[in-house]
Order: sequence, then C-alpha cells, then structure tokens
Amino acid sequence: MKQSLWRAGVDAIMRMSATRTNYWVELGVDSVLCLLLLVLGWRRHADGPLTALLALGLGLFAFSFIEYFFHRWMFHTRIPLFAQGHDLHHARPLGYDSLPFFLPAAVLLALAGAFVLVMPTGFALLLASAITFGYIVYGLSHFIIHHVRFKQPLLRRWAGAHHVHHYHPESNFGVTTPLWDVLLGTKYVRQPRKIDNVHP
Repeated sequence: MKQSLWRAGVDAIMRMSATRTNYWVELGVDSVLCLLLLVLGWRRHADGPLTALLALGLGLFAFSFIEYFFHRWMFHTRIPLFAQGHDLHHARPLGYDSLPFFLPAAVLLALAGAFVLVMPTGFALLLASAITFGYIVYGLSHFIIHHVRFKQPLLRRWAGAHHVHHYHPESNFGVTTPLWDVLLGTKYVRQPRKIDNVHP
C-alpha cells in the first residue's frame, strides 16, 4: 500500500513535470531566488568587490561540475524522480520534461543554508546566487539547443555536442560547457570508419 502510494505520487509529479507550465514556473521561481540571493549576498558582503567577484566566479565554476555530475550520475541512473523524467526527454527532446518546479529551488536554498554554516554569510549567498544563475543558464541553454536551429558555426557546434549525447548517451554530459567531458574523458570522439580492403 505504502509503495503504491509512493509510486502514484512519483507518477503524478512526473506528469506535472512534463507540462509547459511547470517548465516556465520553474524558470520564474529560480530567477526570483537568484535575484534574492544576489541582493541579500551583496548587502551582507563585508569584504570588497574582488571577493564578491570571486564568490560569483567560484559559483559559476562549481555549477559547471554540478551540471555534469547530475547529468552523468543522477539522470542516467535508476533513481525514479531523475531517471524517469530524463528518459522522457531522450524519447521526446522537444517536450517540456524537466524537474518538478519546486525541487531545484528547494535544493538551491538548502545549499545556500549549508554554505552560510561554513563561510561568511555574504560570500555564501553570492556563491549560491551564482550557482542558481548557472542552473538558469543551463535550463535555458538546453531548451534553446532543442528548439532553435543555429546558423552561426560556433553555436551549431555547441548545440551539436548535446545532440550527439542523444545518440551516444554515455558521452557529452555537459550542456553549457564541454569542460568536464574533456577532463573526465566523456567527450564524444568520432571513431574513424573502417574500410575493408577488398582485393579484386
């Protein structure tokens, strides 16, 4: 009984997560959270602008790894809340499949709280705001990659790297940057075609 209630709850959340409304509500919630963390962090930040910029830079760098980590080790696993939605995305890349709108904000708030416990409040909130901004950029980038046909060669290559992931799901986990794919050896490398030597 308990398991069937859990299953029904997960299924309901998955259905909601596949809606256009959920996608745009999540973007709105995350944007408000990002702005709030940024303003509070800036007000509470006691050091100079250089350490504020350091916090923001560190946050963006940290998010680049968080993006890779979740895509590789959470979305491509058997954890229902993550894998089910991600499997739907692989099946329907043009759909609106995403995490439930409340989940990323809850995780980001918990992360901000953890940062505040171990570092100065202003620095911690600025760091969390940059990670939140990274998540927003990731979400928008992923949406744009699947819904826009780029003409500019550099943008085509950037989008193409993610399209390759849909055909080779064991590679190209980074969406906004290939950095961690390069460093951790998961960047897709095209294999040379084998040509059979046929002698007459």
